Amino acid sequence: MAADLKSVTALCTVLAVVILLFRGGAAVEDETEFHGDYSKLSGIIIPGFASTQLRAWSMLDCPYTPLDFNPLDLVWLDTTKLLSAVNCWFKCMVLDPYNQTDHPECKSRPDSGLSAITELDPGYITGPLSTVWKEWLKWCVEFGIEANAIVAVPYDWRLSPTKLEERDLYFHKLKLTFETALKLRGGPSIVFAHSMGNNVFRYFLEWLRLEIAPKHYFEWLDQHIHAYFAVGAPLLGSVEAIKSTLSGVTFGLPISEGTARLLSNSFPSSLWLMPFSKNCKGDNTFWTHFSGGAAKKDKRVYHCTDEEYESKYSGWPTNIINIEIPSTNSRDAYASVTEAVQANMTNLECGLPTLLSFTARELADGSLFKAINDYDPDSKRMLHQLKKLYHDDPVMNPLTPWERPPIKNVFCIYGSHLKTEVGYYFAPSGKPYPDNWIITDIIYETEGNLVSRSGTVVDGNAGPITGDETVPYHSLSWCKNWLGPKVNITMAPQPEHDGSDVHVELNVEHEHGSDIIANMTKSPRVKYITFYEDSESITGKRTAVWELDKTNHRNIVRSPVLMRELWLQMWHDIQPGAKSKFVTKAKRGPLRDADCYWDYGKACCAWQEYCEYRYSFGDVHLGQSCRLRNTSANMLLQYI
Repeated sequence: MAADLKSVTALCTVLAVVILLFRGGAAVEDETEFHGDYSKLSGIIIPGFASTQLRAWSMLDCPYTPLDFNPLDLVWLDTTKLLSAVNCWFKCMVLDPYNQTDHPECKSRPDSGLSAITELDPGYITGPLSTVWKEWLKWCVEFGIEANAIVAVPYDWRLSPTKLEERDLYFHKLKLTFETALKLRGGPSIVFAHSMGNNVFRYFLEWLRLEIAPKHYFEWLDQHIHAYFAVGAPLLGSVEAIKSTLSGVTFGLPISEGTARLLSNSFPSSLWLMPFSKNCKGDNTFWTHFSGGAAKKDKRVYHCTDEEYESKYSGWPTNIINIEIPSTNSRDAYASVTEAVQANMTNLECGLPTLLSFTARELADGSLFKAINDYDPDSKRMLHQLKKLYHDDPVMNPLTPWERPPIKNVFCIYGSHLKTEVGYYFAPSGKPYPDNWIITDIIYETEGNLVSRSGTVVDGNAGPITGDETVPYHSLSWCKNWLGPKVNITMAPQPEHDGSDVHVELNVEHEHGSDIIANMTKSPRVKYITFYEDSESITGKRTAVWELDKTNHRNIVRSPVLMRELWLQMWHDIQPGAKSKFVTKAKRGPLRDADCYWDYGKACCAWQEYCEYRYSFGDVHLGQSCRLRNTSANMLLQYI
C-alpha cells in the first residue's frame, strides 16, 4: 500500500505542479512550449484494455442464485457474480462477433467519469486487487487540484474503432472533451494514454483528420493538445492478442481458458492488438477520401517493401505462431499451405500432422485463419472481423505501422528488460471447441537469447533488450523511429542519486528504421531509466523515448519513478530561464516527504541535504519522521 501511495503521489503532482505551485508562470520562448498560464492545463486520461468498468443496462434473472443483474449493476468487474452466476455474467459480457450487438438477454455499457477507471471491482478484498487510479485521485484531492482539471474518457474496450463511433459517438465526444477543456480552463490538454488507449488515441487523430478541414487540422491539434505521453503502447501489436484468440487468456479471473477464448473472440477489439509487420502499409485512406473514393486496381490489403520478403520473421524475433494441423487433401485454402504440403508429402502419406509457421504479416492479413479454417469454427468469424472492421475501415487500417503523431511534444514511455513472450507452438488438443487448441511451447525473449518454456535456446532475431512481460520490445520500441538522425542519450539510476552513476552521450547518430541502444555500462544491482531525446530534427517539436528497466506493463502507470520524471519535465517546461529543451538528469534528490527515510547505518535521516528528522504526532517509526527541509518548489529549482 505504501508503494501505491508513493506512486500515485508522484503522478498527481504532474498536474498539481502546474495548477497550484506555478499559477501564472511564463513559458519558455520556444515553439515547443506552451505560451500561457500552466494553471489552465487539463489532463486527459485514456485507459487501456479492460481498464474501464462496464455496467448492466438490462434486467436479467439468474436461476439458482439470488444475485440477478439489474440496470447499473457492475458487470466488469464483479467477481461475486462471476463466481455465483457465471452464465449470466457471460451473457452480459459477450458480443455478437458479426455485428457487435449485445446478447438478447443482457447488454452492458461503459461507466462514465473518473469512477469508471479508479477501481474495477470495489470491495474490501477485491478493491485493492483491481485498483487502477483510485489512490492517485486521493492524492490529487490532497494537492488541491480542481475537479475539472482531470478528465477520464472511458470507452467500451470490447468494440472495434468503427463501432465505438457508430454506437457511442466516442470520437465525437472525445473531440468535444478537448474543446470543452480548452473553453473551461483556457489552455490545452496533456494526454496520458496507456496500452490500448494509445491505439484509441491514434485512431482519433486519423478520424479527426477527416472530420476537420485539412488547413485547420494542425491548428486544432496545437490549440488543444500540448503533449502526448504514450505509456506502454503496443505500436506493432502484442503477441498475447493471438494467444488469446487461439487458446484464451484468463487474466487471473476464475474462468476457464475456453470461456476466456469465447469472450475474447466475440470482442472485435482483440484484433486491434494483433501483431503486424513494420514493412507493410495499407492504402492511404485520407487521400482516398479526397480522390472521390475511386476503386483501386491493386486491391491488396498490404503493400510491403522488399525488406519484408528478404528478412526473416517480418522483423520480429521469431515466427509468432507455429501450429500443427491434421493431414488433409485440401491444399488451396491457404497459399503457403500448398508449399508446406508438397514439402511434407511423406508426412501426409503417413497421416502425420503438418507444422505451419506464421509471421506477423501473415497474422495481420488473415493467412493464419485461412489455414486453419477447416479445423477451427472461429476462423470464419475472425476473418470477417479482420476484413470488415480493420482492413476495410473507412478511417484507416489500424494494423499498419505508426508514424509520429503530429503533436508538439511526444513522449513514448515503456518498461523493458523483462522476460516476454514472443512466439507460440500450438497443436490440436483432441477436445471440442473452444478448447480444441493447446499450447505445446512458448518462446520468450531474454537479453541476447530466445528461449523456449523448457529453457532451450531457440534460433531467431534475439536483441539485447527485451519487453515488459506483455508487449515485446520490438513493438514497444517502434517509437524510436520517431527520433531524428542525432539523438542525446542519458542513462540514470531510477532511485534518488547524486549523479555519480549518470551516463551521457550527445549527438548519437541514428539511422531511420534501425534500433538505437545505449552502449553504456550498467551496475547489475541498479535499475536504470534511459532517455533518448531529440528536439532538433523537427522544428518546433520535441520527441523523447524513456525506457524503464524491470517495469511491468500493467503496473507502469503506478511507477513512482515515471511520475517523478513526468513532474520534473513539466516543471522544467514552465521555467522562463530553462537553458535546455529537456529537464536535466544530473541529479535526483527527494522531492516529497515520502522520499525521505531513516539511515540506520548512520543513525540519521538519509539525504541530509534535503531531509531532516521532524517528529509529528502519530509517527510510528523513525523513517516516517524524516521529512523534507524545504518546500517542493524550492527543491525543484535545481532542475531548471
